[in-house]
Amino acid sequence: VNACVDVVLSGVKLLEALGLEPGDGKNHAVLNSRQDLKEAFAHFMEKGAAAERFFSNAESFHHIARTASEYPGAQLYVGGNAALIGQKLATNPDLKVLLCGPVGPKLHELLDENVVVPPESMQERDEFHLILEYQAGEEWGQVRAPNANRFIFSHDLSNGALNMLEVFVSSLDEFQPDLVVLSGLHMMEGQSKEMRQRRLMEAVASISDIPTDIPIHLELASMTDQDFMSNIMHQQVFPLVNSIGLNEQELLFLTQSASGPHASLTSWSGVPDVGVVSDILFWILKEHGKTADRASDLTRIHFHTLAYHILVTVDGYWGNQVAAVAAGARAAGTQACATETIDTSKVFLKAPLEFVTSQTEAPSKISLNPDEPVVHWHREGISFHFTPVLVCKDPVRTVGLGDAISAEGLLYSEVY
Repeated sequence: VNACVDVVLSGVKLLEALGLEPGDGKNHAVLNSRQDLKEAFAHFMEKGAAAERFFSNAESFHHIARTASEYPGAQLYVGGNAALIGQKLATNPDLKVLLCGPVGPKLHELLDENVVVPPESMQERDEFHLILEYQAGEEWGQVRAPNANRFIFSHDLSNGALNMLEVFVSSLDEFQPDLVVLSGLHMMEGQSKEMRQRRLMEAVASISDIPTDIPIHLELASMTDQDFMSNIMHQQVFPLVNSIGLNEQELLFLTQSASGPHASLTSWSGVPDVGVVSDILFWILKEHGKTADRASDLTRIHFHTLAYHILVTVDGYWGNQVAAVAAGARAAGTQACATETIDTSKVFLKAPLEFVTSQTEAPSKISLNPDEPVVHWHREGISFHFTPVLVCKDPVRTVGLGDAISAEGLLYSEVY
C-alpha cells in the first residue's frame, strides 16, 4: 500500500545544489535537518550500502524536494514498493493489477494502464521520495563509494500511516485477486511508538480479513527499529503471509532483531556468505514458518542480493522454483542495464563459484556448473534454490530492482 513519485538524481549534485559542504559521515535513524541528511548520506556512501530514512521537518523537506525535482537531469518515476511491484506485474498484458496507495496526479500519469486505482486512493498532492544515487568510485570530499548504490529519504505521512490499507482490503471483494502483495510496513517507522503499535494491530486485523485461499506476499524494506521488526515477525504479520521478499540488509536486521543465527554479525563484508544467509533463511522458516503444529502460513522466502538469489520453500506448497528464481535473476540483469534481454558484454559474475550450504550444520560443498546455473539443496523439509546473478557493470537504474526481482519471481511461482 505504499506508492509515491521517486525523484532520482545524483546525491552529490543535490547536496552541492543545497550548498552543503562535504564532511564526516554519521548514521541518523531519523533525519531532522540538512546537516543530518549530509552526514547520513556520507556515512552510507562510504559503505556503499543502501538505506532509507524519514525526514521529520516538513517545510525543509518540501524545499529539498522542490530543488531536487527541478534539478536538470533529475528523473521522475513511479515509486514505492507496492506501486513498483504493481507496475512490473502490469507489463504482462494478461494481468490486471489493483493498486491502493496514495496516488497523486503525477503518479497517476506515470502508472501503466493495466494498473487500476480505486477513487478512494486518489489524493491532490503527490508523495515525493528522493533517491540520491552515487556511482562506484565516486568521491565527495574524503568519502569514496566502493560500489554504486543509493540513499533514499522522504517526509511521507500518508504511506507512513498505511492510510490506504483498509481501502485496499475492502476493494478485494470486487477485484477478486489471484495474489495479494503487501508492502509499506517499513514506512511506519516515522510514527510514534504508540501510533505504530495501534496501526500495526489494525493492519493485522485487516490482513486477517483477506480470504485464506488468496496467497499473500510481503515485501520487506530497510528498517532501523528492532522492536518493531520483532513485532512484525513474532506475533503479528509473518504468520499471516505465505511469502516474503527481502535483501541482505533486511535479512541481517531480522536475525539481529530476534537473536537468530549469526545475530552477532554487525555487517556483511563483500558478497554475503551463502552458508550464513542459508542458516538465517532456514531459521526463519523453522521458527516462524508453517509446520504441523504451528498456525502460520509462511512457506516461502525470496532472498536477493547483488551477486545471487536464493528461493527457500517449505516442501509441498510451491512449484516451479527453478524458473522462478532464474526469472528473478534475469530481471535483475535486464532492469539494471535497461536492456530487453541480457547483454553479455554488459554483465559480469560476482557470485562465489564454490560455497558451503551452512555455517552451523555439517554443510555440503557446492560448485556451480554454468550449464545448470540453478543449484538445489535440501534441509529438514525445506528446499533451497540458488542462482548466481548476471550483475550489470554500469547500472542505469538500481531503484526498484528488489521489487522487480520479487514480482518476476512471483509471476513464475506455482502455489499449491
